[in-house]
Amino acid sequence: MKSFVPRLSQRSPASSLPLRRGLTCGLLAAALLLSACDQTSSPEPVTGLQAQTVALGQATSAPARQGFAGTWTVSGVPAWLTVSPASGSGDVALTVSADRAAGTPLDAGQSVLSGSFQVVWTLADGTTGSATWTVQADQFRLSGRVVDAARLEGSDAGTPDTDLGASGAGDSRGVIVTYREAGVRDAVLAAEGSVRAQAQGGAASARATLDGLGVKAGARSPLGTRAARLDTPATAATLAALRADPNVLAAVPNVTLRALATPAAPVTPTDQYAPLQWAYPLLGYGAVWRDMESGGYTRAVTVAVVDTGVRYDHPDLAGQLYGPADGALDVLTDVSNGDGDGADTDPTDPSVSGRTGGSHGTHVTGIIAARWGQNTTTCAGCSPTGVVGATYRAPVTVLPVRALDSGGGTTAADVANAVRYAAGLGVTLDGKVLTNPHPAQVINLSLGGAVDAAEGQPMCDAIADARARGALVVAAAGNDGTTLPFYPAACAGAVSVASVTLSGASAPRHAVYSNAYAQVQLSAPGGASYLARTTFNGAALNGAAFPDDIFSTSWDYTKNQPNYEVESGTSQAAPQVSALAALLLSKGVTSGPDDTLARMVATATDLGAAGRDDLFGAGMIDAAAALNAPAVSDTLGLRLQDDQGRAFQPALDSLGGFTAYLGSGSYSVVAGRDRNGNGVYGESGEPRTERRVTLGTATPAADLGDLTPAP
Repeated sequence: MKSFVPRLSQRSPASSLPLRRGLTCGLLAAALLLSACDQTSSPEPVTGLQAQTVALGQATSAPARQGFAGTWTVSGVPAWLTVSPASGSGDVALTVSADRAAGTPLDAGQSVLSGSFQVVWTLADGTTGSATWTVQADQFRLSGRVVDAARLEGSDAGTPDTDLGASGAGDSRGVIVTYREAGVRDAVLAAEGSVRAQAQGGAASARATLDGLGVKAGARSPLGTRAARLDTPATAATLAALRADPNVLAAVPNVTLRALATPAAPVTPTDQYAPLQWAYPLLGYGAVWRDMESGGYTRAVTVAVVDTGVRYDHPDLAGQLYGPADGALDVLTDVSNGDGDGADTDPTDPSVSGRTGGSHGTHVTGIIAARWGQNTTTCAGCSPTGVVGATYRAPVTVLPVRALDSGGGTTAADVANAVRYAAGLGVTLDGKVLTNPHPAQVINLSLGGAVDAAEGQPMCDAIADARARGALVVAAAGNDGTTLPFYPAACAGAVSVASVTLSGASAPRHAVYSNAYAQVQLSAPGGASYLARTTFNGAALNGAAFPDDIFSTSWDYTKNQPNYEVESGTSQAAPQVSALAALLLSKGVTSGPDDTLARMVATATDLGAAGRDDLFGAGMIDAAAALNAPAVSDTLGLRLQDDQGRAFQPALDSLGGFTAYLGSGSYSVVAGRDRNGNGVYGESGEPRTERRVTLGTATPAADLGDLTPAP
C-alpha cells in the first residue's frame, strides 16, 4: 500500500539572516615616482555600464540595450518585472517585461509603476561595477462612482388606474405639485368666490386642470412656497395631466417613507484570543452568532474529524467531543503509529519522544468546536478562556477518528476505513467489525497527498459510500501551490476546499500555497503562511502584529500541556466549510449532503474570474448568507479584483468617485452594501451591482459611470 504524508498545514520556519557575497573593488597603488615628463599622455578611462531608463509606456515588454565589452549579470529584479537573459558577455541586449497587476499597490493609486534592477559588470582587466537600470511602465485607468440608491420606497411607474406610490403598489398619500410661480399656487389654493373670479392666466389654467381632475378646493394644501399637496390618487393619468400644464414644474407621488431598520449588533466573543481569529468575522459569524442567540439551532449534528487524533485534555475542547465510549476511534493498526498499540477506541494524539510540533487534529477540531467562555480546567500560565469555535451554542459534537500517525503519515486504506467508519458503515480492524454509534453528517479530511487518480480511487470509493450513507465529506485541496489534483479532495464525492487569506482590500485573495484545479468547489480562510506573511487583520499578540494565519487549540509536546498555535493551510480552510455545513443542518436550512453543498455554493462570494474557477471554486463561503442571519451593518463600498484573485482598494472621494491605475487584465468591479459586518461589499443577499471590464493596450482607460447597488 503506497503511503503518503499530508502537507496541509504550515508552520513558520526559524528565521535566518541571508548571507550575501559582496563585490569589492580594490586599487593597487604602485610606489612609482612620476616625473613631469612622464605625464605627457593619459591612460584610457575605464568603461563600464551606465545607468539608464527603460520606458515601457503601455507596452508589455521592450528591449534594453547598451554596448559593452566584458561579462555581466542581472540581479535585484522586482517581482513584477522579468528580465532576460539573466547574464551574458559583450553588448547587453535585454528584454524587459512587466506584469503590472503584480506591481500595482493596494490602493491602485500609481499612474506609473517604477522599479529598478542592477546589471553587475566585469571588464577583461578584472575591474567590476554595477549600473542601475530603471523601468517605468504606464498603468491603465479605471474610473467610476459608487452611488447610494435613493432611500425611497416609491416610483411613478405603473398602470393608469393604479395609485403609483411606494413601489407602484398603491402606498402613496396623494400628489405633490410644484408650480413655476408662487402666485399660481396661491390662486390654485384660494377659496371659491371673488378670488376665483379674479384668477387670470396661468392661475386660471392650473385651476382648470385641477377642476378637470375633480380635485376639490378642500383637497389642496400648501407645501413650501410654490408647492401644494393634493389629496387625490397618484395615478398615471393624474400625473400626466398635471405635468402637461405649462405652469407645473413637477408632479410626483407623495410617497410613503419608512424608518430604516437598525441593524442588530454583531456578537463579539470575549475569550482572550478571539480577537486573533479574523476568519470568523470575514465569514460573517458576528451575524450568525447573533442569529444563534435567538434560537433555532436545535438539531444535533456530528462532525467527524479524521486526522491525527485529538487531545481530550485540552480545556478548550471539554464537553465538545465524543469519547472512547461514544464511538471515537483510532483506525491505525500498525503498532508503530506513535501510541504503541494498534486500532482501538482511544484516538488521543500521543506524545512521542522528541516530538516538538503541535497537534494537527486538535487545531482542526478547535476551529469547528472550541468552547466559549471560561474553561473548566486550566494549567499554570494557560489562558483561562482561550479561543472560540464557529459552532458556538449549536448542538454540534466532534467525533475524533485517528487516521494519521504521530509523524503525520497515513495510507489510502487507513483513510478509506476512517471515512467509512465515520459515516456509520462497518469496518474490519484487527479482525473485529466496528460500527460507529454516532454516524457523522459531516466528515472533515484535512489530509491528502499528490497521488494519481488510480492510487486515490480506494479513498474515492469510500467517500462515495459515505455520501450515499448521508454524510458530506469535506477535504483540503492541498498546499503544493500547483494545478495538480490532490486526493482525496479531488474525488468526485468530496468537497474540495481551497484557501483564501486577507488582502488588505475588501476582497480576500487566493493563498499562494493553495492548489488550484478543476475539482476545487469552495474556498475558506486558511491563512497567508510564512510564504507570504501579512498582517492585515490588525490584531496584536505579545506586542507584535499578528500574522494573517489561523489561531486555534493545540498541544505543547515539550511541556506536555495545552496551548494555542498559529497554523495555515487548506487544512485550516476545510474545517471552516465543515462547521458551516454542520450549522446549516442544525438550523434545518438543509437536511442532507446534496442540499447542504448546494446552499453553500449558491451563497458563496464569487471571487476572481466570474463564476466558478480553479482558484476559488464557486467562491468563499458566506456563513451569514447561507444561514439567513440578520443584518449587523449597512455600509456602502467598492470591491475590485482581477481574474487572478488579486484585490485592490482605490479610495472613494466624498461623492463616491474613484480612479484606479491597474495592469492589463479582466476585472470584476462590485459596488454594494455590507450587511454582515465583514467589510466585503455586495455578497449574496446584499444590494450590489457588478461590472466586468478588460483593460489593456486596446482599452487603456474605462469609465464605468455611476454604480448604484440594487437590492
